[in-house]
Amino acid sequence: MNKELTHFNEQGRAHMVDVTDKPVTRRSATAYARIVMQPATLARIREGSMEKGDVLAVAQVAGIMAAKKTADLIPMCHPLPLTKVDIRFEPQPDENALDIYATAKVTGVTGVEMEALTAVSVAALTVYDMCKAIDKGMVIANVCLLEKKGGKSGDFVRGGEQG
Repeated sequence: MNKELTHFNEQGRAHMVDVTDKPVTRRSATAYARIVMQPATLARIREGSMEKGDVLAVAQVAGIMAAKKTADLIPMCHPLPLTKVDIRFEPQPDENALDIYATAKVTGVTGVEMEALTAVSVAALTVYDMCKAIDKGMVIANVCLLEKKGGKSGDFVRGGEQG
């Protein structure tokens, strides 16, 4: 096994990191995104009155499905048997924003940061897609990893504000 966890082999070519000999541990990651929109758009999301349906329910399913497909989207990312993916939304009416959190969990040999980041990104993109007819000016911002637990590299907690 390549002792350095890198996506480049001895010849400098891209390859998938060999995690064969890593121990199985519980791992989790939480990611964050914010989508800023017009006040009327946020109100319609909260009321469930968008023409395309329940925006948050669809975005939640989209985020979970995306997390499960991360290895198909991100080159060299290991496919993981996720044990949990949770997407939650927190409207911020005073800031005309919707905060989105995605948590992914696995018991495995590699982390779930990319799954959490993919989930929160696709959930935000789904909100945009379902609302773009009335608000093309929405901005998806501050996509970031908030927390990671488990694994050889240890825990990570973002300090301060998101993004």
